[in-house]
Amino acid sequence: MLVHPWDAPHDDTEWQRWLAAHDFGQLAVNGLAGEPPYVQPLHFAYDADRGEAVGHLARPNPLWAALEANPDVLLSVVDDHVYVPGPWKAASDVPPENGVPTSFYAAVQLRCTAHIVDDPARKADLLNRQMGHFQPDGGSARAAAGEAPYGRMLPGIRGLRLEVTGVRAKFKYAGNQPEEVQDRIAAGLGERGGPGDAAAREHLLRRRGA
Repeated sequence: MLVHPWDAPHDDTEWQRWLAAHDFGQLAVNGLAGEPPYVQPLHFAYDADRGEAVGHLARPNPLWAALEANPDVLLSVVDDHVYVPGPWKAASDVPPENGVPTSFYAAVQLRCTAHIVDDPARKADLLNRQMGHFQPDGGSARAAAGEAPYGRMLPGIRGLRLEVTGVRAKFKYAGNQPEEVQDRIAAGLGERGGPGDAAAREHLLRRRGA
């Protein structure tokens, strides 16, 4: 992923806060020799203090052999994406129809070393960490090895602890454009009001300090 200086996060806090609220991504796992890579949709809980993300998958998932052969994986999350029409982005000295359309998006890629969790007690702890993230108000029983209601289900899954070894993050929101162009784009996003437009507009204005 290409990250220009104007697209880079201002600091680690920016991408960590964004990732905490965007907890569904694609886990890319290298395939075995002669096989294509696996790309697995995954709900996960990211823990900045521990430097890891945790999740789980069904035991019959076909990616496990590849993951055991090569635990270097990439967890990719992309959201807050919109299409920006060319006229919105045209400089003041060119006709609107000559403006170059573009895409806006936020993306975080975590390079990780995957650790498979099969111990029942550790799997239960991992599941409770996930539920604590996704259901902070509770409402579900805690998982415990050998105990109802979830204990008998634990053998059907394998846990994943993704130890983060590198991060690439990008916030592509016209950071290299003059203020008048940014204003025009922000106005266009506000008027269009389509999926993702409000979030993209917020990123654009926040990142320029407005």
